[in-house]
Amino acid sequence: MTTSTTPRLVLDGDAQDLLFRQARTPDRFTGEPVDDETVRAVHDLVRDGPTAFNQQPLRIFLLRSPESRERLAVHLSRGNREKTLRAPLTALLAVDKEFHRKLPELFPAFPGAADFYASDSALRKRSAVLNGALQAAYLIIGIRAAGLAAGPMSGFDEDGVDREFFPAGDLSALLVVNIGRPGQPAGRPRGPRLAHAEVCTTL
Repeated sequence: MTTSTTPRLVLDGDAQDLLFRQARTPDRFTGEPVDDETVRAVHDLVRDGPTAFNQQPLRIFLLRSPESRERLAVHLSRGNREKTLRAPLTALLAVDKEFHRKLPELFPAFPGAADFYASDSALRKRSAVLNGALQAAYLIIGIRAAGLAAGPMSGFDEDGVDREFFPAGDLSALLVVNIGRPGQPAGRPRGPRLAHAEVCTTL
């Protein structure tokens, strides 16, 4: 545990370390499996994260079999292939491009939401990606909350993955996330982060 904590944060120092300060993105994991019960617990925690109009476009595909990993690996950038084939669990995250069909049950306060998004495919695509990315970020934090590490990757051929896994065209690949317990300390120091003054502007 780090000794310095921010008194204005309600979250205690141990939790801050687990979720952010000591969390890293590993290239290698131990061989310990990640079971379905843990994945379910993570999802049940993070599904309450906010999105616009309670949109829930994220779809998660757990690639456990060697065959499914090989199908994905051929579409990954060279540097991402080996780490994905070695990881205890790989999640292929996609967005449902027809997410608006569920809006009547997910956001009944806005009865016209489904028709609103149905009428504008460009808006629907942007919204699916934005809200799917929000859900993916919540998922990564949830994975850390379970004491695991997440290795998110965007280095893949999106069109190739879509053809391989989503030929019906209703889903679109968003992110690949390797999941497990880190197998060794990070080999390089954490990259620098922008300071508050460089990011935040008060108007």
